[in-house]
Amino acid sequence: MRPNYFSGKRLQILLHILAWSIFIVIPVFVLFVYGDGNLGRLGHFYTNAVAFGVIFYMNYFYLAPRYFFNQKKLKYFLLVALLILLVYLILRQIDGYVFRKFAEEAGNAESVKRFLERDRKVIPTMVIFRFVNFFFTSVLLVGFSLGLAVFNRLEMNEKRQKELEKEKLDSELAFLKNQVSPHFFFNTLNNIYSLIGMDTNMAQESVLKLSKLMRYLLYESEVGRTLLSHEIDFMKNYIDLMRLRLSSRVELKIDFPERFQDIHIPPLLFIPFIENAFKHGVSYSSQSFILIRMEASEHELRFECVNSMGDSSAPDDGQHSGIGLENVQKRLRLLFPEQYQLKVENDGKEFRVGLAIRMS
Repeated sequence: MRPNYFSGKRLQILLHILAWSIFIVIPVFVLFVYGDGNLGRLGHFYTNAVAFGVIFYMNYFYLAPRYFFNQKKLKYFLLVALLILLVYLILRQIDGYVFRKFAEEAGNAESVKRFLERDRKVIPTMVIFRFVNFFFTSVLLVGFSLGLAVFNRLEMNEKRQKELEKEKLDSELAFLKNQVSPHFFFNTLNNIYSLIGMDTNMAQESVLKLSKLMRYLLYESEVGRTLLSHEIDFMKNYIDLMRLRLSSRVELKIDFPERFQDIHIPPLLFIPFIENAFKHGVSYSSQSFILIRMEASEHELRFECVNSMGDSSAPDDGQHSGIGLENVQKRLRLLFPEQYQLKVENDGKEFRVGLAIRMS
C-alpha cells in the first residue's frame, strides 16, 4: 500500500508552503510589472508579512496548545495581547530602519529628511489608527490560527477515538474467540473420544476439522481481515463438529453459496448467531430445527439464521446471542457504518436473525 503524501500533516505543511509562496511571489510580480519597482515599499510589505506570520505561528504552535487547550484562557488572551503589542513596537522600529536604508541607498537624502520630520511631528490620531489597524488584523490572524488549531485538535481527537474504537473492536473479537473456544472444544473432544470406539474414521476426520478450526481461531482471525471462502470453511467445520452432539430430533439445514466473489471480510462475523442457534435452538424432548443460509454477491452479503426455541430458551430471552446482540451490533456499527441491516425477530417459537451487508 503506497503512503498518501497529500493527507494529514504532510498536507498541512504543503498548504502552508503554497500559501506563503503565493504571498511572497505575487507582490513582487505586481510591483515590477504594474508598479514602479520601489524596493522600499516591497520591504515594508514583507516586514509586515513577517510580523503577522510571527503572530500567527506563535499562537498556533505555542500559545494555543499550551494555554488555550489547557484551560488557561485568561492567561492566553493576556499573552496574545502582549505578543501583538511587542511585535507592533518591533515592527515600527524595523519600518523606520528599512525606509531610511532604502532611501539612503537611492541617494535620496531629501526623503530621509522628510521622513524624520514627519516621524517627529506625526499626528497622534494617525499613530492610533496604525495601531488599531495592526491590532485588528492581528486579532483576525489569531482567530484564524486558533480556529485551525482547534480543527487540528478535533481531528487528532477523532483519530484517537477511532484508534480506541479499533482497540475495543479487537478486544471484542478476542472475547468472541474466547467465547467460542472453551466449552465448544471441551464438548467436541468428549464427542470425539466417544467416536473413537464406534467410528474411528469419523473420529479422525473430526480431529482434523477441530485442528483446522483451532488454526483459524489462533492465526487467521488475528489479521483482522479474511477471505469469505475461509470464513465459510470455518463455519462448515464448526457446524460439522456441533452436529456430532445433535440427536435425530433436530433438523439441520445448511445452505452456503458454492460460487461467489471471494471478498475480504472481518473474521468471526457470523459465528455468534450460529453458536447461539445451537445453544438455544436445540430441544432434547421435542422436534427442533436450525436453518443457516448465506447468499453472496460482489456488492452484497446476506446471512440468515433461524432456529426453534429449544429447552434452554424462553420467549423473553433477551440474551439470546452468546456475547449479546447488542455487542454484535456494536461490532457491525464499527465495521460497516451505514452499510448493514440487522433484523432480529422472536415470536416465542422461532428466533430469526437476518443480516445484509453492503460491500463497498
